[in-house]
Amino acid sequence: MSRRLPLLLLLLAGCSKGPQADLQYIGEARSIAGEWALVNEQAADGKLTGPYIATMHKSLRQQIETAKAALTVPDSAYAHEMATLVATPDNAPPQELRHHADRLKQIEDSLESA
Repeated sequence: MSRRLPLLLLLLAGCSKGPQADLQYIGEARSIAGEWALVNEQAADGKLTGPYIATMHKSLRQQIETAKAALTVPDSAYAHEMATLVATPDNAPPQELRHHADRLKQIEDSLESA
């Protein structure tokens, strides 16, 4: 029995749910928000074509929705931040998108240090 206890504890730890399990999705959403800000910045500078911008906006929004759907804690501050991002207009100012990315980074850092 004493040999099985560490194995059982390891298996239970691997099955844990909650904010720690969501870290990868928080980081993914943060990265996507940063990429979205960059797309909008370059679009405002006239460096991207309309079809490319539309495709990127659609793809980025879908990626955030996918990350949000995978969360184990759907009623959390980071889930609400992701929902806010999904509801953000495609042509949102880059600084607004970076604000969301910064907020997700703060949440991510606090969970990693917990």
